[in-house]
Amino acid sequence: MHRHLARLVTVLAALVALVALVASPLASASPAKAADVWNPPANLVQPLGEVWNHVSTTYPDLYGFRNYGWDQVMANRGTINYCVRWESDAPVSTDLRDRIHAALKKQFGKWTAAMVDNGTGHNAWPYTSVPVNIVGWAVKNRSTLQWTDNSVDIYTGLDEGGAPQCAPDCGRFFHQDGNYSKCPGGVARHYDQSLWLTKGFQGGAGGGWGQRVGQEYFTGALSQENIHIYLHEVGHTFGLDDFYDWTPTGQCCFLMKAGSAAQITEFDKWMYRDFWRHLKSRYGL
Repeated sequence: MHRHLARLVTVLAALVALVALVASPLASASPAKAADVWNPPANLVQPLGEVWNHVSTTYPDLYGFRNYGWDQVMANRGTINYCVRWESDAPVSTDLRDRIHAALKKQFGKWTAAMVDNGTGHNAWPYTSVPVNIVGWAVKNRSTLQWTDNSVDIYTGLDEGGAPQCAPDCGRFFHQDGNYSKCPGGVARHYDQSLWLTKGFQGGAGGGWGQRVGQEYFTGALSQENIHIYLHEVGHTFGLDDFYDWTPTGQCCFLMKAGSAAQITEFDKWMYRDFWRHLKSRYGL
């Protein structure tokens, strides 16, 4: 009788242990996270720390914001869709359209390249290239566009300020839940960002919605290696800050400090990587 009781107690103890093991977080089936990689040049460690401290104490919704360029690329599984807002009465030939597309892809790709080390994405970044698709153009008058093919969607609607606007039903800015059911072309023809080219516009602006620069400036720079105002604004799309009133220790000249550099520098690259480092956990990486 006592032997049977002892065996029953042993069996029950084993069952309790098994239940505890199954319930344990250590036993849960969750994807393994990649180890964090942070290996900037020694001379950049201090200024990068200063930058992130500034960002983390001045951005009002640093981690709550969900429309950084990073979010867009990850949602699309490695691509970006653009729509061009042509706020100008200058005619656009097929050749000019194609040159704008080619320049846009090349310039955006410079930031993509900053996340690649020896053919591998830095610090668990999953993409070594991010193809850019231009899916639409917005103009006030269709006759401004001197082509008849259907390679891109054409929009003639205006925003509340009277500027040409790509259809809100197709824009990520307006549908961050990814629901493009009212977009005529569906998900494939949605746009994540706008390249807003405005006649007479000075300087630039950028954010999760895209980038705005002067129409004359952008078209006049199509043959340049670096369209630096556009590049600066893409930095903002991915969360990078401006440096109007302070400079990190030991750094004088870099793209995100407007007017001090005309291309992505080593410091810009590592600020970019640092933003990814602090954001990647939201994607389970």
